[in-house]
Amino acid sequence: MRPTTTFVRVLTASERQHLQAGLRSADAFTLRRCQILLASAAGQTPLLIARNLGCTAASVRNAIHAFDREGIACLQPKSSRPRSVRPLLDDNFDEPLRHLLHQSPRTFGKQRSTWTLALVADVCFEKAWTPRRLSIDTIRLAIQRLGVSWKRAKHWITSPDPAYARKKKPATA
Repeated sequence: MRPTTTFVRVLTASERQHLQAGLRSADAFTLRRCQILLASAAGQTPLLIARNLGCTAASVRNAIHAFDREGIACLQPKSSRPRSVRPLLDDNFDEPLRHLLHQSPRTFGKQRSTWTLALVADVCFEKAWTPRRLSIDTIRLAIQRLGVSWKRAKHWITSPDPAYARKKKPATA
């Protein structure tokens, strides 16, 4: 299904005056929004406006919808900061995460016997501790906050020989 063409509503005289003044703005965001809205008011389709201004048709439609919702206030850029900066694995998960790391991944049906950051992320998501699978950097920060030293698993070579420790000692001393 093709999207319907979107046009800006009929502009009032003061709105048109604000948009004309915005064409002289030093702010690129305001300038682009004014260009989009005035072109749409002139009857151009979002696709044509996008081609002329070098942006996407979705950007044009977003500007038109923002103008319909907010009016002239849509000419000011909004904050791009996330609404919530609460970490997904906060202090409530410290003890369960510590307990998880002291168990074998095989108890959770995994094929490995050692934890990887990706495996911890998978198990946290499967246990519904997080709403989505977290990145390994997020898991790394949570483990670092616990004070746990996270290092690559090492496989030590041992011998079944009962005198192995005695024989090895002169070689490593």
